[in-house]
Amino acid sequence: MRYKISITDNFDKKVIKFLKKHPNLYSKFTKSMSLLADNPFHPSLRLHKLQGQLSEYHSVSIDLSYRMVIEFIIKENEIIPIDIGTHDEVY
Repeated sequence: MRYKISITDNFDKKVIKFLKKHPNLYSKFTKSMSLLADNPFHPSLRLHKLQGQLSEYHSVSIDLSYRMVIEFIIKENEIIPIDIGTHDEVY
């Protein structure tokens, strides 16, 4: 089953800014997005539910330093990326 990735304008702007700052992460970002659509439970994404103020969201890893916060709606097979950045920037 393939998941639908719904990119918001806000997230799109964050990605553009993020990739301008970190052009070396472009291939890792695109790989993470592809894996997310194919299998969000893939071990390399390290999908986990967040706690506290972000408890309605999940996080996936781009690499050891960078993460994406996502809204993971399993019922409708939809994933909505919310934020991208370092651990401290997104949490």
